[in-house]
Amino acid sequence: MNHLLDRPAWNALRTAHATLSEGNALARRYPPSIVPFAAAADDAAESLEALENLPARDEVMALVEAGPIAIPPGLMVVGEGNLVQMVAERPYERIVDSRIEPLGEADAAEMLALATLTNPGPFTLRAQALGTFWGVKVDGNLIAMAGQRMRPTGFAELSGLCTHPDFQGRGLGTLLFRFVAGEISGRGETVFLHAYASNTPAISLYTALGFRLRTEMNMRIVKRRA
Repeated sequence: MNHLLDRPAWNALRTAHATLSEGNALARRYPPSIVPFAAAADDAAESLEALENLPARDEVMALVEAGPIAIPPGLMVVGEGNLVQMVAERPYERIVDSRIEPLGEADAAEMLALATLTNPGPFTLRAQALGTFWGVKVDGNLIAMAGQRMRPTGFAELSGLCTHPDFQGRGLGTLLFRFVAGEISGRGETVFLHAYASNTPAISLYTALGFRLRTEMNMRIVKRRA
């Protein structure tokens, strides 16, 4: 492996998100209250032992990498999935739309409720610690949002894109997608994202919006053995 995006969590935790990182040079993770991603530095025994020691007994960690994921003996796999990683083929232009507003800490509970309802991926009350989120509200209620997650140097992951079921089909998801992609491109970073490999409608949409498949990704959810 030699591409930064092959191991996005590890490379983000070493750089843009180093201040959030728990662990050391052998294994790192995000605080579970923010997002469950973790990674070992490599497959060496001492790195896997450090990874094994990161979670408390009842905590889970999500490992996402392009290659095979080594699991240390003290951890067990409790879930797994196949993902695709897609990258923008060109920079996006910044757009302005009066319906879009930045979200803040006061919106955290409503953001979590919307994510819980629509399941765009792992989401917590502290998701905004990873990057800025924007949303659309109707009568003061959040109905759609999108933001940023992992940020390996030179890249930023577009994440948390979701629309309340009552407001789907109105173009709000595409609007927020283009808006966040434009904000990322405007900083000079390349936009990337992940989707479940089985989610062919989403993959088709992202392709139509100018993204290409970079690689398939493996995901393992692990916890300590009892």
